[in-house]
Amino acid sequence: MAMMAKMRSLAPAFIIIVGVLFVLFMVVSDSSILENFGGAPTNVGSINGEDISYKEFSKILNQQRENRKNQTGKDIADENLNQFRDEIWDAVVTQTFFAQEIKKLNITIADDEIKDVILSDNPPEFLRQNFIDSTGKFNKDLYQSALFDPQNKQALIQAEDFVRQTLLTQKLQSMLLASINVSESEIKRQFIEQKTTMNIQYTLFPFTDFSDSSITITDVELKKYYNENINKYKIPSKRRLKYVLFPIISSSGDSAFALRNISVAIKDFQKDPTNFKKDVEIFSSTPYSLDTLNISLFPANATAITKAKAGALVGPIPTPGGLTLYHLIKTLPSKNTVVRASHILINQFGDDKKNKTEAMKLYNRLKKGANFEKLAKEKSADPGSAVKGGDLGWFAKGRMVKSFEKAVFNGRINQVQKPVKTNFGYHIIKVTGKSNRLYVVEKIFSEIKASAATKDEIKNKAGDYAYLSNKNGFESEAKLVDYKIQETSLFSMSKFGIPGLGVNKRLMDFAFNNDLNSISDAFTLSNGFVVVKILEIKNKSIQPFEQVKAAVTQLIKTKYKVKLARQKALDIKSKINGDLSKVINYDKNSFVSTLNDITPNRSIPGIGKDYAFIEGALNAKVNELTDPINGKRGIYLIKVLSRTPFDSSAFAIQKNTIRDNILNKKKRTFIKDWITLKKEKGDIVDNRYFFYGQ
Repeated sequence: MAMMAKMRSLAPAFIIIVGVLFVLFMVVSDSSILENFGGAPTNVGSINGEDISYKEFSKILNQQRENRKNQTGKDIADENLNQFRDEIWDAVVTQTFFAQEIKKLNITIADDEIKDVILSDNPPEFLRQNFIDSTGKFNKDLYQSALFDPQNKQALIQAEDFVRQTLLTQKLQSMLLASINVSESEIKRQFIEQKTTMNIQYTLFPFTDFSDSSITITDVELKKYYNENINKYKIPSKRRLKYVLFPIISSSGDSAFALRNISVAIKDFQKDPTNFKKDVEIFSSTPYSLDTLNISLFPANATAITKAKAGALVGPIPTPGGLTLYHLIKTLPSKNTVVRASHILINQFGDDKKNKTEAMKLYNRLKKGANFEKLAKEKSADPGSAVKGGDLGWFAKGRMVKSFEKAVFNGRINQVQKPVKTNFGYHIIKVTGKSNRLYVVEKIFSEIKASAATKDEIKNKAGDYAYLSNKNGFESEAKLVDYKIQETSLFSMSKFGIPGLGVNKRLMDFAFNNDLNSISDAFTLSNGFVVVKILEIKNKSIQPFEQVKAAVTQLIKTKYKVKLARQKALDIKSKINGDLSKVINYDKNSFVSTLNDITPNRSIPGIGKDYAFIEGALNAKVNELTDPINGKRGIYLIKVLSRTPFDSSAFAIQKNTIRDNILNKKKRTFIKDWITLKKEKGDIVDNRYFFYGQ
């Protein structure tokens, strides 16, 4: 097989950077991703002034969509396209920042470097994988032959470009990470935290020992703190929107299409009943599977399977998201019985005695012939089953509480049982079915989803409403056509989106760049379309002192409590002469606890992950009482009774491994933070909505 064909089908689309970030790579031989059109409307955006053309972004998008399809066997669903485009855009932005930094630092790759990589005994995986023989070994001779085959010239050029890009990225990473180092103290600290165990005695002086009422703070103090920390009380601009949502839901036509799909599958099966698997591959929205199920694992409305004969088709049956057609291959005996039961729950009459009395009244009525389903709908305190006449469906052992389960599995079919008591109340039970059979089935699932035509129709409705509401009024037009108006809560400009509507950059921009009562065009959301009206505008402000006075008061009181608890700890320490057991002589509410075999890198019983406590214990001298330590809940006095001595031999053995682990973690964090900072400070213009909708 020619090397070119293999490279085109197998070359990867993304480069993984230190296991955290992915960077898009696309070889474009006749043009650049950053082709500059001078701000022409064919650009989807720009990064630090470098334009990203729609043409090249589309190439990348389509190629990556095809790659995803090859990897998963499925095309990207329409409802996930926006998210997929966001991923690709983010990758393009990331790669562009890398390219700009490479150019800025004048990083280059010599041709000999590329040659050395490609001709090495261990070439890159995307090349190597095409020349693995049947024994799993790399066939170097075949690889070398393919490299110098003139037919593979273009593929080799692409491979060289890919390797060049990879090496450039690696060199950039090396330069960025060159300043990162791990100190001896960091290595030693991690070793100590992992290997040290301590026995500790401590007492705690909680902040809660000092009541709020015991602390008096003047308005002068409060206002002084408020004025010195005014930036903490800034309120950003906020908006509130009214909106009408047009959700994307399937139409009757979409349901009919799914039904027609099943009908064609049935006809095809009737022509050739020997190969249902072929029909699954043609007509099913989900892959083929052969399943052995008890009746409890089928949808509640698929009970016809229990009466079907081997080889029969059962369905189509409405199931979540579509229609399912089952092909019953055979039935098998099962050691485990499953049951179907209905119940009426009584627990709403105030106490156990009254509940039992009411349950017995209902039971007697049922014994005299009253309709079980009717009484369940009227009287049952279990709303989930009451609407279904008390039906709980099929279930196996282990699903219900023991007393209920015992009554059901021992009960006779269609016999109403005396009330059974559980923690939930009194249950009047009727067993409606039992099965000890397994059903071997294959199935076709025909998904019911909104078609392109349905989506266009919904979009047009949203567009018509936007146009008419601008002419006739948002509220009056919604009332005229009976559209539901909803409201968001107040929100600020944020990458996390708008409450109830999600992330939509253009909608966010509309909300903050237009006047009160402005009405939008129809915006595209992940689940539909929306038309909004700006209901409320709150500009930047400072929270008035009176509004935050209570919070400031509590904050300052907390600081006073820390001081008071610390002073109390100091006073008592001066009196006990290093003997923690004497603390109770001076503070009747105090306690002294002993912790054995405590490891610093684990949660400490009764304390949790209080780093001040851990740090104090690690630094304390053995058998000497520490100075007061500020913890999360109060002030500690600690005495370390014993501590594992530092093992210099073990440290020497593990030192390099610990250094590598710390260094790799730092590198991952650094690259991630570097990219985040570039995105925060970079000049990123995203105009994709002009091409892909709002």
